[in-house]
Amino acid sequence: MVREHDDAPGGETTPLVLKVLVAGGLGVGRTTLVGAVSEIRPLRTEELLSRAGRSADGTGGVEQKTATAVALDFGRLTFRYGLSLHLFGTPGQDRFWFLWDELAQGALGAVVLADTRRLEGCFPAVDHFERRRIPFVVAVNRFPGARTHSPDDVFRALDLDQGTPVVLCDARERDSGKEVLIRLVEQPGGCTPPGCSRP
Repeated sequence: MVREHDDAPGGETTPLVLKVLVAGGLGVGRTTLVGAVSEIRPLRTEELLSRAGRSADGTGGVEQKTATAVALDFGRLTFRYGLSLHLFGTPGQDRFWFLWDELAQGALGAVVLADTRRLEGCFPAVDHFERRRIPFVVAVNRFPGARTHSPDDVFRALDLDQGTPVVLCDARERDSGKEVLIRLVEQPGGCTPPGCSRP
């Protein structure tokens, strides 16, 4: 996280930049969420899924997926008063989990995307952020045709720590993604500078 400085040349304050991770299992919508809320053209590191990759990554439930992130996604969202969020989408495959520690350095918090059809895919991200005491919100991505579960049901199924928010979202919709980010920065221990409450 880059903090605001009042001693910038000309008496102006420099922008406050906050780092947020977007994590979750393979095919849960990380790249989609980052792209939907980013005000800039997002950086994507997607590659075509090979036959070997499909076998190694276990693409059950997302057989239609043709590409996957192999490093990270990056996007930016600017709020009022010079506050901006830098969004880093983490890779979902377990062979890339070693990147998570580096990406988590200095992070304000994280969004863990969940697909209730394959809820086990978000357990590694939940465990990672709980162990490191990084604030996070679980965002249940509502896929067309998927059975609807209440946030309370998902909270219990994931055995989350008390106070961890669970929200419903559509990763394709900008406003829905922004509401998820607002829930993250508004939770206790989150961001409280001016302008955090609403974009």
